[in-house]
Parts: sequence; C-alpha cells; structure tokens
Amino acid sequence: MSRRRKKAQTALVAGIITLIFAVAQNQGYFKPVAKKVVESQPGLYQVTSFADGDTFTVDMNGTKEKVRLIGVDTPETQDPRKSVQCFGKAASNFTKNLIGQNRVRLAADPTNTDRDRYNRLLRYAYLPDGRLVNAEIIKQGYGFAYVYFPFEKLEEFRGYEKEARQKNIGLWGECTPTTDDKGQSKSNDN
Repeated sequence: MSRRRKKAQTALVAGIITLIFAVAQNQGYFKPVAKKVVESQPGLYQVTSFADGDTFTVDMNGTKEKVRLIGVDTPETQDPRKSVQCFGKAASNFTKNLIGQNRVRLAADPTNTDRDRYNRLLRYAYLPDGRLVNAEIIKQGYGFAYVYFPFEKLEEFRGYEKEARQKNIGLWGECTPTTDDKGQSKSNDN
C-alpha cells in the first residue's frame, strides 16, 4: 500500500472517530461521567445552608463550616440589631440560586486571615464552571465590594461595584446606598 493511501485512510479513520465522539458528547453520553469527575475532586464542598447573600455553611468531610465570602458585603437579612436591609432578601436568593446544588471550591486569600471574629472561614468560592461567586454577587448588583480589610482582588471588586453602580443594576437601581468615611458602600434599611 502506498504511503499516500495509508495517510488518507488514517485521516479518514481519525475523522470518523472524532465525529462519533462529537455526536456522543452532543447527545449527553459523557455528562454523567464528567459530573462525577467534577464532584469527586478534592476541595469541592457541598453547601448545606445559606445564612444570607455572603455567608453559607458547607460540609467539609462531615464537619459543618460557616464560610464568609471574602471581599463582598450583601445587605443584611439576619442581623438582630438591624431590620432587613433594602435588597437583602434578593441578595440572599441570588447567592442561593447562583450556587444551587453545585459544589463549590473554596480558596483562601494569602493577604487575609483564615477566619473572621465570628470564627467563619474567609474564602473565595468558585463554581465548577470557574465563576467566582464573590465577584458575581458584585457584578450583578447584589452586593458591595467590602473594602475594610485588604485582599488580593480588592481593586478588581471595586471595579465591578463601580460598573454595577453606573449601570443601575440590582440594588443600585432599587435602593439608595450610602458610603461611610472609608468609602465603603452600605445598604439602607427598608
């Protein structure tokens, strides 16, 4: 058999195999396997409950841990000293719907502490598709960039807040946020 003919046959077989895999993937044959691979990755944790838009509980190998999202502050819904703040319930629902049944990958910030004064883990939370929950909350107008403490993504988060404010999306279109002397935006009570 000639060299040219062998190359053509090899290319044809490779093309057919590629087509079969593409059709199988399009029909969803690989989704259950891919989902199991994603769910079995170490460092992915199931969210078991939501306190509000910036705090939730995860199951870390049988231990329940409260997680406070780094760099984002959402309007309060559960602070006993305050009434429910404007857009608080919407922010809480947004985070709950964004995470859904997904497991989250948690990452610490090297410039921040591991826990806050309430002993909650301070973390970035990533969805399996790579989106950063903390950033999505700010981008979509459900929270503010929390600027009281340093963190690596501070300027990035400030930029997301500024853009959401300029577009009047989320709480920026529904509430009248105020700013304190450190430039931290805050939601007003209803």
